[in-house]
Amino acid sequence: MKSEKVILGIDPGTTIMGFGLIRVVDKKMEFIQLNELVLTKYKDPYVKLKLIFERTIELIDTHHPDEMALEAPFYGKNVQSMLKLGRAQGVAMAAGLSRQIPVTEYMPKKIKMAITGNGNASKEQVAKMLQSLLGLKTLPKNLDSTDGLAAAVCHHFNSGRVEVGKSYSGWASFVSQNEKRVVPPARKGGVQKK
Repeated sequence: MKSEKVILGIDPGTTIMGFGLIRVVDKKMEFIQLNELVLTKYKDPYVKLKLIFERTIELIDTHHPDEMALEAPFYGKNVQSMLKLGRAQGVAMAAGLSRQIPVTEYMPKKIKMAITGNGNASKEQVAKMLQSLLGLKTLPKNLDSTDGLAAAVCHHFNSGRVEVGKSYSGWASFVSQNEKRVVPPARKGGVQKK
């Protein structure tokens, strides 16, 4: 009996969200789709988050992925950029969890290492390796979509390994693994401030 699963990979961003889908049949990868959600024309950050959530839900409802892999935000010096990326990632994660899809996040270096064998590989090197692995005829102009696809392929390569990164099977799992990040509910009659 053949085993088959679909993996959705997302590179969250508030300017461009890249995504890719692969099907794995008996450990053999098949390319399904890669694309991007371009958010540059929207100024309101909350509209961007809403669109990320809606597009992720649409991808889930269309392709019915069994698992979801996200590129985790890398730690940079610009706190505002980190906050924006974290929100984008959280919204995409929430979309997956709302549909009961297990979510795993991977650091960018881990994704690059899984695809190219080099944790410091360029976006172009990752894209070329994906082109070779999946038999892609052409590569997109922007490489955010290949970053999303790379997250899915990385997840496949790490399947069955004990240590794959942070993984959540639902809200309870997320809360139990992130107790310090969760704010207790507000008391009746107002918003709780810290």
